[in-house]
Amino acid sequence: MSADSVPDDPRAEYAALVSSVRALLELEHSFGIDSGCFPPPPSQRPAPQRAQPPNPYARYAPGAKSEAEPVAQDRKPAEPVRHVATRSRPGLFEAKDYAIEIPEGLPKGEQLGHFARCIANCELCSLHGGRTQVVFGAGNPDADLMFIGEAPGRDEDEQGVPFVGRAGKLLTKIIEAIDFTRDEVYIANINKCRPPNNRAPTPDEMARCLPFLLRQIDIIQPKVICLLGATAVRGLLEVKQGITRLRGRFIEWRGIWVMPTYHPAYLLRNPAGKRDVWEDVQKVRDKVRGLS
Repeated sequence: MSADSVPDDPRAEYAALVSSVRALLELEHSFGIDSGCFPPPPSQRPAPQRAQPPNPYARYAPGAKSEAEPVAQDRKPAEPVRHVATRSRPGLFEAKDYAIEIPEGLPKGEQLGHFARCIANCELCSLHGGRTQVVFGAGNPDADLMFIGEAPGRDEDEQGVPFVGRAGKLLTKIIEAIDFTRDEVYIANINKCRPPNNRAPTPDEMARCLPFLLRQIDIIQPKVICLLGATAVRGLLEVKQGITRLRGRFIEWRGIWVMPTYHPAYLLRNPAGKRDVWEDVQKVRDKVRGLS
């Protein structure tokens, strides 16, 4: 080793390395993922027990619920706002297939329940031929935070609830890591029927299902939407930019703050991406809490 390669202060370099490893461990355990080589860092503490609000929609689409995970404490300031123009779809909502009457005066949960029953036999695209059931959505109809993914997979198609497979379990841990529960948020997908072999839905399939999702959003009126993955970004925002370019920055869409980030299924294949997701969902938490 040459003299030029020797660090000026080996102790500072060692301290920086320890700090980096500790940050990674905290991220792993906040997402409920065991690294398999280190015990949990001592700074972790159990999340406080939270009183759960009543969920009038639970009888229509009950969501999964698990014990709370440790909560990461660090917060980072939100990134600058990014405005993305979206294309309009003139005439889409005038079609008779989307003219669903929802009785006035109903609580949001009952509105969603009525809506779910109305589209349970939808045949507007070819995906209906291979589904077990329509996967409408699940969670709190009064949620301030909404997560939107791509489409149901096999487990979701069988159970009728979004995000219940391996990726769903990771999403649950991510939600709990920012001090929410699945019962406090609302979870849905761009498409409500499972594509064959879990492929991504086509642009036409997404376009035919989009009015139903927009109607859900209009009923729920969340403060923040977290879009999970590139397909969800293309399906809702109708933009061509990739998820890598868009993630991490808020987009103002129809008066709602939208944060694109990676899909939990992507994290299962590419664990290195979970640091980016952890940064993104902390910004989401702070935006919902009015801290940014």
